[in-house]
Amino acid sequence: MREAQVERVTAETSVKLKLNLDGSGVFEGKTGVGFLDHMLHLLARHALIDLGVEAVGDLYVDAHHTVEDTGICLGMALQKALGDKKGINRYGSALIPMDEALALVALDLSGRPFLSYEVEVPGQAAGDLPVELVPEFFRAIINNAGITLHMHLLSGDNTHHIIEVLFKGFARALREAVAFSERERGIPSTKGKL
Repeated sequence: MREAQVERVTAETSVKLKLNLDGSGVFEGKTGVGFLDHMLHLLARHALIDLGVEAVGDLYVDAHHTVEDTGICLGMALQKALGDKKGINRYGSALIPMDEALALVALDLSGRPFLSYEVEVPGQAAGDLPVELVPEFFRAIINNAGITLHMHLLSGDNTHHIIEVLFKGFARALREAVAFSERERGIPSTKGKL
């Protein structure tokens, strides 16, 4: 089983995160940011990973530190759980619709963090999650997991739907990338290392 546990404690937050890449889509826990919890639940379900998160943060300031540190921990756990990445697909992509919203998400477990985020969201927040924290969350993941991630919104005018298709797209692309290939026996790179 490809599993990892990460704990991050700062003056602003305390985050404990458990990850099983070979899970069944179960999410348990809470961050104190209700909409983020909703997104983590659907991320686990659509990536078919088991994810446990317990986060306590300085929400009296705002949600920024909690959201970012949860992303940092998820990125660290992904890197640990993937190990040497032997036998995985490495790449994943998804074109995800939700009513009027449509997003293209593609990723590479390359070891090189890069985020291309071409998304315009009309609202200021979805529930208690400010829109500006969505790219911060994904940036925290990719910087700590070494993922190249492209997120492009092709259509959409509902804030909730737009953010949801991004998370579902990331989930499905991740599910494809971390899956074992039937034919790949080594590390999927001419360098011999990812």
